[in-house]
Order: sequence, then structure tokens, then C-alpha cells
Amino acid sequence: MTVNLEVAEGVGTIRLDRPPMNALDVATQDRLKELAEEASRRDDVRAVVVYGGEKVFAAGADIKEMQRMDHAGMVVRSRALQESFTAVARIPKPVVAAITGYALGGGCELALCADFRIAAENAKLGQPEILLGLIPGAGGTQRLARLIGPSKAKDLIFTGRMVKADEALALGLVDRLAPAAEVFTEAHAWAAKLAQGPAIALRAAKEAIDTGLETDIETGLAVERTWFAGLFATEDRERGMRSFVEEGPGKAKFQ
Repeated sequence: MTVNLEVAEGVGTIRLDRPPMNALDVATQDRLKELAEEASRRDDVRAVVVYGGEKVFAAGADIKEMQRMDHAGMVVRSRALQESFTAVARIPKPVVAAITGYALGGGCELALCADFRIAAENAKLGQPEILLGLIPGAGGTQRLARLIGPSKAKDLIFTGRMVKADEALALGLVDRLAPAAEVFTEAHAWAAKLAQGPAIALRAAKEAIDTGLETDIETGLAVERTWFAGLFATEDRERGMRSFVEEGPGKAKFQ
């Protein structure tokens, strides 16, 4: 399989495994969607790491495969392409991308679907589609602009240039840098810590933030209000408040 799901300590690792560069061909895209939906359903998966291996995250689409497609074929395929990435973005649990080596084109777009991005100090990211006479087609024009702002996104998309890890950090494209050998360990630790948290409250927080970014503030506040009140019906809320009162903050053990 070109993508695998492994679960340990409540963390599901979605691992790209298509050597040498994890090119995202049609089969890989479809498998990615399948496993993202599985991770969303499984109760033993409380947080997710998206990882491409020690050498490369994903260097982009399979250009040779794309070259054989005509307009009619891509009209059909482009929706499935976006849906595979959106399945990752909609995982209702914390998701961290562990980025090593190149994250270009579709690889960068996949990283944008995570909630948090940890990159190797030697990583390189970018949206080079313009150099092929194209634009990003797996959410890059939308998610990148929302993450780092329209002007910075246009710079990267208009020029197609790659940015090194330190510039990616300064732009807000990634959230933390780590030595290449420690990227996965740090990402898994981040996810494992959140996997011990209150699952429904984490889901609520993610949905409230993501929904709010896509709508007006009044609608966003209504979503927040609904989730906030709804969490008072959960055992985790009872457990968390009781622990706070009896033991102090940060000591609750959630189920």
C-alpha cells in the first residue's frame, strides 16, 4: 500500500510510503482519503500524525500521470483530488504533520490540512505548480491564504519558489522546527499528549475554530456557544471540573 495507518498510544500515524519521493498519484490520493476517514471513525485513534518518512514528506503530484490526463479527465479527477485532502482536514481530532525533506505542491497542500506542522530544519516547502502552467488544485490557493495571509500566499504561488524551513517558520507556514531525526518523535509526542485530553472537547474546539474561519463572527459565535453548552452534558466536563476544584488545574484524567 502507498499509504498506511498505524496506531499506538492513541495516535494514528498516516504514513505515506511511495518511494522515492512519495509522489501523490491517483491511487495514493484515494488511499489517503480512505485512511483519513478510518482514522476519523476509530475510537482508538484520538490524534493523528501525517508523516512521509525520514527523507521526504511528499514531493507533489505524479507529474507523468497528470501529463496523460486531458481536460475532461481532470474535470472529474479534480473533485476527487480535493476530497482526499479535505478528508484529512476534516478529521475531527488533532492532526499534526511531521515534515521531512520536501513538501512541495500536493505535499505542501497535504501539510496545510493539519492543525499543526513540525518541520525538519532542512525541510523545503512550496507550491511550484505555476512552473507547470498550473495553479494548486488540492486546496493550496485556499488553505495557504487562510494560514499565512493572501499577500504571502500569492508570493509563493505566483513565483513557485521553494522556501527553506527557517523562512517557512517566519511566514507561519510551519509552527515548529526540529532536527530531521527528531521530527517524527516530536510530532508523535505532541499528538500523544493531546490523545490523553477530552476527546469531545477537542473535537468541539477544532470544529468551532475551523467553522468560524469560514463564516462571519456571529455565526462562529453561535457555533461556539452551542458546543460550549453541549459539553456540559459530558462526563469529561464533570471529571475536569471536579478535578480542578479538588486537586487544582491540569490533573484531570479524561476517558
